[in-house]
Amino acid sequence: MLTIQEKLKSFPRLHNSLLPTPVHKLDYLSDEYGVNVYCKRDDLTGFGFGGNKTRKLDFLLPEAISLGCDTLIAIGANQSNFCRAAATYGVAGGMEVHLILGGKEPENPTGNLRLDHILGVACHHFDSTDWESWEREAEKLEKELTSQGKKVYRMPVGGSTSRGALGYVDAFSEIMVDQSRLGIQFDAIIHASSSAGIQAGLVVGQAVSDWRGNIIGVSVAKPQAIQEKDVLVLAQATATEIDARVDQSNIIAEDSYLGPGYAIRTPGCEEAVALFAQRLGIFLDYVYTGKAAAALTDYLRKGRFDNGANVLFIHTGGNIELFE
Repeated sequence: MLTIQEKLKSFPRLHNSLLPTPVHKLDYLSDEYGVNVYCKRDDLTGFGFGGNKTRKLDFLLPEAISLGCDTLIAIGANQSNFCRAAATYGVAGGMEVHLILGGKEPENPTGNLRLDHILGVACHHFDSTDWESWEREAEKLEKELTSQGKKVYRMPVGGSTSRGALGYVDAFSEIMVDQSRLGIQFDAIIHASSSAGIQAGLVVGQAVSDWRGNIIGVSVAKPQAIQEKDVLVLAQATATEIDARVDQSNIIAEDSYLGPGYAIRTPGCEEAVALFAQRLGIFLDYVYTGKAAAALTDYLRKGRFDNGANVLFIHTGGNIELFE
């Protein structure tokens, strides 16, 4: 059986922008609950303020370049981590960048939007929270730019395509190396799941490596049934890219910590953000990692993990939201 790296070697990627991320043992949680809790710091991926989106863009941008594109379109909310990362990659790659941003244009840009302005990219604001309406606006813009002679590479919300998800197939290989370095086997991996790219990539990585643990995607945007379907569809498409097959039973979307909806704070999320900051010195955000950490801490309190189990929490970034 081919390894993950052997399956990925034919796909161009940006080797100079992404560093292997450290794994820290979270001693406070481990000691408190008798479970060995580790944190993979994908907030420290080393390019454009880091975060999980850099892994996707390490595969997406080379595809855009290989297609001869000179213009990028990325889609997200005003404080989109993906748009900020895409803007950074595009500008660094000498491309024209347009961002379709859901939400009113603020008088004073903060957080990710402030960084978008520093990068000098074109920001197109639309006062809507509907992801499908953002996609429609991006399609209109693509047609307009194409009519001007631009060669456009348009990416969906979160960059969650089968090519982008390869970034987390690659990350799964890195996690297997982390296991060897630490001399342990992870029993579970838990992370925030939204546009499905991270979880789909991890599920495909699991299929290739035959790892037997559980991948728990904590849904921060959609109900369980919808999220699991989205992950399955994207995982199957991603698996096709590298001649692999995924097992639907390995897809777990936990929606108990979603609360009223996407980007709406919950008490558990706020508690988890404070706990990680004050006890662990790790800053989370309230949209993604805070809700995933709320699930992690609640699982620990309820004894959902076996005593002595090894659990990996992936910090997927997004903490620039704290400066919104």
